[in-house]
Amino acid sequence: MGAEGGIERDNEGVTMANDFFWSYTDEPHASRRRQILSQYPQIKALFGPDPWAFAKITVVVLLQLATATLLKDASYIKILMVAYFFGSFLNHNLFLAIHELSHNLAFSTPSYNRWLGMFANLPIGVPMSVTFQKYHLEHHRYQGVDGIDMDIPSKPEAYMVRNAFTKSIWVIFQLFLYALRPLFLKPKPPCLWEFTNLTVQLSLDFAMVYFYGWKSFAYLIASTFVGGGLHPMAGHFISEHYVFNPTQETYSYYGPLNYLTWHVGYHNEHHDFPRIPGTKLHMVKEIAPEYYNSLESYKSWSQVIYNYVMDSTIGPFSRMKRKPRKSE
Repeated sequence: MGAEGGIERDNEGVTMANDFFWSYTDEPHASRRRQILSQYPQIKALFGPDPWAFAKITVVVLLQLATATLLKDASYIKILMVAYFFGSFLNHNLFLAIHELSHNLAFSTPSYNRWLGMFANLPIGVPMSVTFQKYHLEHHRYQGVDGIDMDIPSKPEAYMVRNAFTKSIWVIFQLFLYALRPLFLKPKPPCLWEFTNLTVQLSLDFAMVYFYGWKSFAYLIASTFVGGGLHPMAGHFISEHYVFNPTQETYSYYGPLNYLTWHVGYHNEHHDFPRIPGTKLHMVKEIAPEYYNSLESYKSWSQVIYNYVMDSTIGPFSRMKRKPRKSE
């Protein structure tokens, strides 16, 4: 891969990264995709939308909104408990549904996916579905490219997060850093779709407060916040591309939480074939096992979070970067 990264030693002689891992080769997924398709062209039959996506999203959205209305008179302690142990799973599921929709994997018509993305966005409480797609597709096309891939932490984040305590704080707020980072580092002018997303979302938020009160709305926001922090499902933010092995920049997770997260754990498979819906990504591994069995993978997202926080050699600098080409 041709990667290198800077390290330093603290007073106890423990190494800590002080620079990103720099790769001088192209990202691995395009070349692997060509190799696999040349050997297994039948994989192309897996391309295309998931016919059950609309139904699955509708069930989760209605269930979460119904739960919010039932908690309109609950105590804030109860709201927080329900948000962490129930609502967080639903809202994180919807966040990853929006990820699926950003690849147009519910309908063949892109605009239908955007409308469904705004619908899936409703219980999350903050408009993000359209903006997420703009930056996420660049993450796929320019994986690791300095100044373009906004999935990678900024240098100020990395310099501030240097020990277990600061890493814990960073993990708690990682969803907000993930959402706000591109708006500060690479702002883009908003489009009509984003104004539509904002209008639809604020309409739902105002209606929730008007008809059911602030506690119902607080439940939705709390479900989003706790679901993106120290939460098992949020382990995918770290597991996907944080470099625990300097020879590998993308990692898959093969565990039970895939069933609640649109199978985003199959992340090498997803980057290799972003046109295949999550429900079929396991088939890629089954058809071409020799390309994936040799790669490091995870079975527990909670363990990934623990290792990230406690391992003094791992932090926000533990990401693979590459210099942009002149054409980029």
